[in-house]
Amino acid sequence: MPTFEPSGPRNRLFFDPTSFRAGVVTCGGLCPGINDVIRALVMVLHHRYGVAHLEGYRYGYEGLNPACGHPVLTLDPQRVERIHETGGTILGSSRGPQDVATMVDYLQSRRINALFVIGGDGTLRGGHEIALEAIRRDANISVIGIPKTIDNDIMFIDQSFGFQTAFTKAVDAIAAAHIEAKGAPNGVGLVKLMGRHSGFIAAHAGLANNDPNYVLIPEVNFPLDGDGGLLEHLRRRLAARGHAVIVAAEGAGQCYCQAEGADRSGNRALGDIGLFLRERINEHMCSHNVPVNIKYIDPSYMIRGVPATPHDSVYCFQLAADAAHAAMAGRTDMVIGKHHGRFVHIPIATCVRQRQQLDPEGDLWQSVLEATGQPHWPAAGE
Repeated sequence: MPTFEPSGPRNRLFFDPTSFRAGVVTCGGLCPGINDVIRALVMVLHHRYGVAHLEGYRYGYEGLNPACGHPVLTLDPQRVERIHETGGTILGSSRGPQDVATMVDYLQSRRINALFVIGGDGTLRGGHEIALEAIRRDANISVIGIPKTIDNDIMFIDQSFGFQTAFTKAVDAIAAAHIEAKGAPNGVGLVKLMGRHSGFIAAHAGLANNDPNYVLIPEVNFPLDGDGGLLEHLRRRLAARGHAVIVAAEGAGQCYCQAEGADRSGNRALGDIGLFLRERINEHMCSHNVPVNIKYIDPSYMIRGVPATPHDSVYCFQLAADAAHAAMAGRTDMVIGKHHGRFVHIPIATCVRQRQQLDPEGDLWQSVLEATGQPHWPAAGE
């Protein structure tokens, strides 16, 4: 098992706070709590260390490329005073890489001592490259990552910030789907939630709500047709109970609805499993002369754009505070994360070497199977 250095303030500082200059960048998709992290960085650096200069770069890594023309945003306690009350990020965000040499040139031109990178695995890989380039130049630029992923898929991180907020809000969508399903004969509430490669949101929301009869995640294959398949199992469920609720992570069932291409971050495009299931369920029930009423709900962008819950707000502050401590101590090329209940320093390369996924044989998924009563389908790849 790997061991990681505990995070927190150090007795000796690498940088002089009176001349310390830091920047913040937020990249990738939105997630509850980003503004909380930005605010906490400003407050800790200002009040704990007396740092006078902190700036934010607009629209992700584009903000580190002067050719993109995005103005720098000065960050101080007055500007960030209430930002934690709103979702999103005051800095804006974008996907896709920029030239590493250009970004380090820009940081050096602005005499930046530390760059705080808030983002997922692609963003953290970019931060890793910036850190390596700074080291090659002997530039003394500390690069500290604060992992942001609504899917909770960063390795060695117990839980990413915003995740609790996300599945808490998803519970409301599932509850609405359940009401809709019960309000119509042979009603089916179908909810698509975020989760490209990892089904943590779907699993947690399904357990918290306890209404779903099926939870579909990327880590577990589900057959569509045949006696043991989803469609026939659903038909029997409707015959017995008259309604059903299905929760599908966006990355589930991609063998049935593959899409072409990728986004600007290089992520493979996903087929819309929600729309696919709605069509196939209709077809299957019609072929058996079973009238069905499907209510399809996709709350994805509503969930990721909301303010953080109090629990996540506290977590965001703790992550940001330890990120500030790490930067002032001269640490670099690392992220702050909570691993086995403790806040630690984790090398970026260690975090991004693979994705964290739900264990189909673990306690969480077994709880989902017990709560839903759905078949125990095999893990993906089996």
